[in-house]
Amino acid sequence: MNELELRTLVPSVLGILVRRGADFAAAEDAVQDALVEAIRVWPADPPRDPKGWLIAVAWRRFLDAVRTDGARRRREQLVYAERGRPSDRGAEPAPVPAVDDTLQLYFLCAHPSLTPSSAVALTLRAVGGLTTRQIARAYLVPEATMAQRISRAKRTVAGVRFDRPGDVATVLRVLYLVFNEGYSGDVDLAAEAIRLTRQLAGAIDHPEVAGLLALMLLHHARRAARTAPDGSLVPLAEQDRARWDTESIAEGVEILQAALARDRLGEFQAQAAIAALHADAPSAEETDWVQIVEWYDELVRLTDSPVVRLNRAVAVGEADGPRAGLAALAALDDSLPRHAAVAAYLHERAGDPVTAAWLYAEAARKAPNLAERDHLTRQAARLNDRPRR
Repeated sequence: MNELELRTLVPSVLGILVRRGADFAAAEDAVQDALVEAIRVWPADPPRDPKGWLIAVAWRRFLDAVRTDGARRRREQLVYAERGRPSDRGAEPAPVPAVDDTLQLYFLCAHPSLTPSSAVALTLRAVGGLTTRQIARAYLVPEATMAQRISRAKRTVAGVRFDRPGDVATVLRVLYLVFNEGYSGDVDLAAEAIRLTRQLAGAIDHPEVAGLLALMLLHHARRAARTAPDGSLVPLAEQDRARWDTESIAEGVEILQAALARDRLGEFQAQAAIAALHADAPSAEETDWVQIVEWYDELVRLTDSPVVRLNRAVAVGEADGPRAGLAALAALDDSLPRHAAVAAYLHERAGDPVTAAWLYAEAARKAPNLAERDHLTRQAARLNDRPRR
């Protein structure tokens, strides 16, 4: 079992510890300790029941922490009396119910005592398995700022009873960010985010849940075409559309149409509508950019997000020409992630390869991952290698 497979067990183990009486912050610390121990000992001595092993070790770590905390001595004695203290490798672990607690944990982390942003950050770290750096990148804040936010969230929920789950909007935001990290980051979490969103759509009749599921399916349908055999990125305009998953596209469009028919437009439905227009175009040249700009206008109205405005500038550049795109871009903060990459693309289309090459190189230095950095570096090199007139 590799580290990624190991982390898929975390939500269930964490849920069992919480149900046994551990407060969330202490349970998370205990599970992380158990993961470290598993990575150390499993290669030489793999357990017969990995999940049971993790539960036993994590529970022991939690009990050890309780024992050293004088304020929790009473609770420690009760836990020892009721459940005993399993050993790391000696006793057989107790039977583990085959229950998927992941979605429940997403709702528990979205606790009313937390602000939505803190709830999302805590869930991404504790249940989603993302690093603090990945979460900070998703929120466009420094890593140290996000670390403080997560620490405050842990302190807030320490000792809190998790009997009042959070709201759907916060859970949707977490699932969206987990999917984005899985779709474009270093850890493959996209399929898990789709699975959980399907579960949520089956349990809750909510147009934005449907919108998010449609968005995920439409983006995921293009995944096979996003990279070349050597691992390099393939931009949307250059992708082999024959490699797109037509079944996922058809399902995503059907789900989106049903959601839009309810006339309760939300952010995820609008994003899915943009993705559907890309998926519907037989070629990049036949993309309906005018309608895409209109959907971005709706997104700006719904979110007022600087990232949405950045993406809108690209769409404006395609619909009305690169000069119009650069004018839209000029109103945005140039410190935005991928701002330099968008500016480079628009300058190249506007016939200014010198500026574009410099901006591609600048964007490469700021790229959030290796594949994107390499792609932008190649773009800069391509323009720099052009013969000068």
